[in-house]
Amino acid sequence: MCKAAAVPLRYRRGVPADETDPADSAIIAALSGNARATLAELSAVAGLSVSATQARVRRLEARGLISGYRAVIDPEVAGKPLAAFVEITPLDPAQPDNAPELIAHLDEIEACHSIAGDAAYMLFVRVATPRDLERLIRDIRAAASVNTRTTVVLQTFFEHRPISPA
Repeated sequence: MCKAAAVPLRYRRGVPADETDPADSAIIAALSGNARATLAELSAVAGLSVSATQARVRRLEARGLISGYRAVIDPEVAGKPLAAFVEITPLDPAQPDNAPELIAHLDEIEACHSIAGDAAYMLFVRVATPRDLERLIRDIRAAASVNTRTTVVLQTFFEHRPISPA
């Protein structure tokens, strides 16, 4: 018997979120809102002992539902107050679809999404100044041979919202 078969299906990586129970959902919601929550805090929201909560967290990590923990950095304090969405479209529709690889080295690109519609990808970028945005757009165009369409963010009302399983 292979090792993976010995692990119950509900605990394997990639198992659908609908196989979580209310305690798992409470743990995920709490960690989504505060990645630094202590096991004692998580056990209080889950209604479990600290040791049972720790075991649940480890299983959620093993399943891939919790894939990591990270700090949320304030972009203004970090010196990058200007955010924008940049749509990119290949200059030549026959060119290879490798734009993400060609622009991955540009650190100001925070996210790259493949999208449906006229554009091929939607980028989310953060920079310090409008001049930096202009330079970044020029760098994106040169690196990936693409046209761009940019929308500057004036104000963000919310982001990084907690995620709970469906």
